[in-house]
Amino acid sequence: MRLTRFTDLALRVLMRLAVDKGDLPTTREVATAMEIPYTHTAKVVSRLQHLGLVEARRGRGGGLALTEAGRSASVGAVVRELEGPGDVVDCEGDSPCPLRSACTLRGALRQAQEAFFASLDPLTVDTLTGSPTGPLLLGLSATRTMD
Repeated sequence: MRLTRFTDLALRVLMRLAVDKGDLPTTREVATAMEIPYTHTAKVVSRLQHLGLVEARRGRGGGLALTEAGRSASVGAVVRELEGPGDVVDCEGDSPCPLRSACTLRGALRQAQEAFFASLDPLTVDTLTGSPTGPLLLGLSATRTMD
């Protein structure tokens, strides 16, 4: 299974925010540290805010913060939400598959997709940022803001 670029970026933003201890980085600072285009980061942050995983504060002293729901969110649940419903393959699209009425592959692929999500369910955003990832994220942030 392959994640969309949007989901990949969202997970990276969540991980980056999970290592902040009191600092509230701006969207631009997160984009720079994670080497993500600002416009993409802004869209990701907006969606994560809508999901209640990230809080964005405007003005002086503002920035981005991971909510408690974001910190304890199941990675599987986040990926399911961001990827949305849908099959691994599109059997009904512009040129429908001639096997669709009697195909067992579609069901097997659905099971595999659910197994993929289920393997991510026990992970939380916090568990993704343990060592060695957390210190690396902090190092990236410090390096990028000094440049």
